[in-house]
Order: sequence, then C-alpha cells, then structure tokens
Amino acid sequence: MSPTAHHLLRPGGAVLGAAGSPAAVQPQRQPRPARASPPPRARGPKRFPSPGPRRAQSPLQVLEQLQQDGISSISKAFRGSSPMGDALGLRQLPICAPACRPSSGHSPWVAVSPSPNQWSSRSRWCCLRKNEARRSCRPVGRAAPGPTRATARPATSTRRSACPPLTPTPALRIVWRLLSATSRISRMASVLSRGRVRCPWHGACFNISTGDLEDFPGLDSLHKFQVKIEKEKVYVRASKQALQLQRRTKVMAKCISPSAGYSSSTNVLIVGAGAAGLVCAETLRQEGFSDRIVLCTLDRHLPYDRPKLSKSLDTQPEQLALRPKEFFRAYGIEVLTEAQVVTVDVRNKKVVFKDGFKLEYSKLLLAPGSSPRTLSCKGKEMENVFTIRTPEDANRVVRLARGRNVVIVGAGFLGMEVAAYLTEKAHSVSVVELEETPFRRFLGERVGRALMKMFENNRVKFYMQTEVSELRGQEGKLKEVVLKSSKVVRADVCVVGIGAVAATGFLRQSGIGLDSRGFIPVNKMMQTNVPGVFAAGDAVTFPLAWRNNRKVNIPHWQMAHAQGRVAAQNMLAQEAEMNTVPYLWTAMFGKSLRYAGYGEGFDDVIIQGDLEELKFVAFYTKGDEVIAVASMNYDPIVSKVAEVLASGRAIRKREVETGDMSWLTGKGS
Repeated sequence: MSPTAHHLLRPGGAVLGAAGSPAAVQPQRQPRPARASPPPRARGPKRFPSPGPRRAQSPLQVLEQLQQDGISSISKAFRGSSPMGDALGLRQLPICAPACRPSSGHSPWVAVSPSPNQWSSRSRWCCLRKNEARRSCRPVGRAAPGPTRATARPATSTRRSACPPLTPTPALRIVWRLLSATSRISRMASVLSRGRVRCPWHGACFNISTGDLEDFPGLDSLHKFQVKIEKEKVYVRASKQALQLQRRTKVMAKCISPSAGYSSSTNVLIVGAGAAGLVCAETLRQEGFSDRIVLCTLDRHLPYDRPKLSKSLDTQPEQLALRPKEFFRAYGIEVLTEAQVVTVDVRNKKVVFKDGFKLEYSKLLLAPGSSPRTLSCKGKEMENVFTIRTPEDANRVVRLARGRNVVIVGAGFLGMEVAAYLTEKAHSVSVVELEETPFRRFLGERVGRALMKMFENNRVKFYMQTEVSELRGQEGKLKEVVLKSSKVVRADVCVVGIGAVAATGFLRQSGIGLDSRGFIPVNKMMQTNVPGVFAAGDAVTFPLAWRNNRKVNIPHWQMAHAQGRVAAQNMLAQEAEMNTVPYLWTAMFGKSLRYAGYGEGFDDVIIQGDLEELKFVAFYTKGDEVIAVASMNYDPIVSKVAEVLASGRAIRKREVETGDMSWLTGKGS
C-alpha cells in the first residue's frame, strides 16, 4: 500500500506532489464574468475554478485569520441537506485565544453579507458572531470587483462595524462543510488556540496551517485544502478521495536496508506493540528514518486499540486493529507476534527471545506495558474467572455472561466499563470494591457517589468496603463469590479489574534501572540510565513538566502515544521533551466522562453544575492550584482547561470557586 497522494498548489501554480516537490505548472484560467445567480451545477467530477495566483490554505487557517479579524465565535444553523456532508452537528466553535501571529497589514479575507436570494432552502449555512464588546471588530464591506486575490485590498470603511451581530457568510459555509467532511472534531465545539485546534472529545490537537497531528491520541492528520476567496465566493480545490477518507497519513520513508527480514540485527528494536511502540515506529518513518525497524509483541495480533476491550467486549480483533497488515509491509515495519523477550544484554546490545532467537540492535525502545493483577484468594484458578487483557478474553467474557450472573471485582475504570457494557446482556451484574465509592481516589467521593447512583439506576448491585475471600465452584466452574463481609454472591462469571503491575520482570538482571514498584525511570527525553535505551508507555515513570517535574506513572492511552513519539525523536537526536497534559475519557451508559491533568494528592474538589443530573465540571485542587478537571455533559471545558495548562498558565483555586469561566478565554484576571 502506498501513501495517499496529496496534491496541493503553491502560490503561482506549482503542483506539489506527496513529497512536496514541484511537479508541474497549473495553467491559469480566466475568471468567469459576474452572474446575478450561481451557474447550474455541472454533472460529472467537480471542478473548482480558481482564477489568479493560488495559495494553499487549511480550512482551519481560514478560521484563525477570521479570528484575527475580530470574530470570537462561529455558529451554524441547518436548512435541509448538504451534498458536502450530512454529518454536520456543530452548534458553536468557541475560540479560546487568538493564534499569536502578527498581522501582515494585508488581509484578503472579507466578510460579506450576501443578498437573500443567495441562500437556498436546501443549504446549511454558517454565521459569524462578533464579540460582544466589539472592541476588535474589523470594518466589514464588500470586496471591490475586478482585481484578483493577489491585488485585492481589505475593506476600508471607517464605520465601527458594517454588519449586524449575526452575518451569514458563504466563506464559512464552505469551510464548515469541508471541516465536517474531513474531521469528526467539528461535530461540536472545538478549542482553537496557539495555532492549533483541540478535539473536545479526546484532546487530540491539529495544526491549523498544515492539519498535522500535534498532540495525541490518534495516528492520522487532517487534510489540507486549497482555499481561495474572491468577491462573495469561496473556491476550494479538493479531491473526492480526500473528502471520503476523512484522514491523512503523513508521508513516510520506506525501509531500504537490504538485510531487513533476514538478518539477526536491526537498527531499532521496539519491545511492545501497544500505542507507544507503534507511534515510535511511525514517527521514525515520518522523520525519514529508512533503516530496519523490528516491533515485537506477546500478542498474536498486530497493534490494536486495547482501551476498547472493556468498552465493547464483543468487538472482533480485526475491528480493533490500528493499522492493517498492508501498512506495515508498505513501510518496512517488521512485526514479530507471540514473541517474548526474556533477556536484554545492554553491554552487547542484544535481546534473547523465549525460543532462543537472538537479535542485535542499535537503539532499543522498551514499551512492554503492564500485566493485570490477579486475586490471591482460594479458588482463583477456577474456570470463568477472567482478567481482560486480549480480544479473546473480552469476547469470551461477553459470550459466557449472556443471561448469567456476573461479579466484577474492582470499581476502577476497567471494572465499571465492563459493568456498564454487561448490564443489557447479563441476568445480574454485581461490583465488589474495597473503597466507599467507585473512582474515589481518582474522582473524589462526591463524583464517585453520583456515578454510583447512575449504575444503581441501571440495575448494578454494589458491595462496597469489602473484598473477595473465596471463590466457590462446582466441577471446576464458578458458582459463588464469598466476601469478607460474610455475604455470598451468586456468580457464573467473575471479571477481575484490580489494577496492573509493570511487565518488566525480564529486565531485573539487565542493568536497566527499575524502581521499587518495577517501573522504568526515564528523563524528559524518555531515556533510561543506559545510553541508547529508551522506554515509554504504562511501564515508565517520567518527570511531569507542569507538576514541577514530579516523577509519575500515568497509564493513559494518550500518554503512551506522546511518549512513543518523543522516544523516536530522541533516537534521531532531535532533543524533544515530554510536555503533554494528560487527557483521558470513558463512556458508560451513553454518557462520556472526560478528564485532564494529574490529580493525585488533591485536597479539595470544586463542583460546578448539577451532580444529580450528571451535568457537571469538577476542579481538583491542591493548595491554591487546580491540578486536574473532570466533566460530564459539559464539553468542551476539559479540552479548554487542557489547553490552558499546556500553555504553562497556572489556574488558581479562586478562579474556579466563583463559577465565572471568563479566565478560560483570557478575559479573566
């Protein structure tokens, strides 16, 4: 499989191929004469005329420019259907802060108010809302007819504002159609600041000039389109393939090593094929690395989306795959499945596998992940007692749980996600937890109790402040779970979700440093104590920059992505550092909980909203500083807070106690 060809145009008409090299000169087309009404739609492939010099612009870059012109938010109404994308659902796009880029003194972007006959009853349209104070509103007028974009001048009206508070604009109508066709992040309010847009659901960030992925989770970037605004029309050049794919894979190098696949040595060896390992391999290829890369994993599958296992237990392995096998073949990334490393010899730069195979390396990434904790009580080896680690584990649990009694040990994220998924399939679902409420250490007692009530309303039974003392069965199959509180719970299936331990036992005699809990300590560049050996993912502790470089272990999907990229960049001597704000989410009973920051050790929780209605935002503070935020039905506030924290700005407790959220947009103190 070859990378998707992505053709753009440079100013002046030079065609850029997938690698960005000039290929040909696009002939200039004569502008059409002005018409009173739009021309009839042509059949066949769409062609967008674009007279005059061309300039490649991302649709998101259009929004940045509009923001500089004084527009603070964008809203949209619906009228019928649109051929460019029926998936539109965005009501408003708040813009947190201006992208800090000085104005050149010349802006071709002119907001215009079209005549009523230009609006079709079958079109979706966008509106620009001026900021309330109107202090930075740019005078708005019609572009003068005649000159091309290269010579057009901005409107020069001396009036404070030439448009009402809501001004329909064809430019934004087209831009939002493109955004909706190419990115799912446009379905709801997204966060735009510092030259990038942040997804309100998962926290991923994209550059507004290039569409490139800048922060995780995710593997692919957004498409970039050529946009030209002339008079009252917007011309966009886009291939049908780009609109259909909705995502773009960055250009990558291919392996040119003649010994790849046959040699007992490799330039880069990656132990572990989770998010950290895969992103490391892809980043190396994106940065032009063309030597051999070997990725080894204990799993029998290619890299897959492990967090989905507990959210959708009956998903098949092929549906979870992060990349198809053709991807790895195309870019020369070798994947060794069911390959267990038993020894690492850092002096001779060699690893030994369980079957005796030896492989030498130049650079090594350790991303072994973690192993689930198991029960230590009597009967733990009985049938139908599971930890969820692989797709096969999840599939078997849901198959055996249908119409049966299920007991889940542990009220953390994994246990509660499994409980939520099985309520519609099992006869009964019970949760056993040592704490007073679910998520108590992570979300606090008040939020935990509100979520616990939601589960109870969905027929989930809780046994709190107790633990399992014995598992009883008949003919080797589980029948009962006995608790230390002397209660006996009927159980045909038991799922254990009581945490995990770092899977680093094979490193104990290697000379690679491990802490008392078995984690691998690394610095900001993801380097271990051994030169040329890096580590990333759930098995590491690293300095968290915005928490005064406190050494932490954060087993989040998003953090594994970020660490894998930083490790790859430093293998190539780029001196990159970890500066990502932790971000996670979960979904239970159709409701999404989002969380950003690192709240361990919080001493107070400030709640805004209504916990009973599950529409709230919770700020976790330590002393006078906000260190984390969680929300439900309050999007996109978590993404906004994450962006503030990423900018290096501290959020004070007094700022969130009043309920005034103006500080999120830079209008507060």
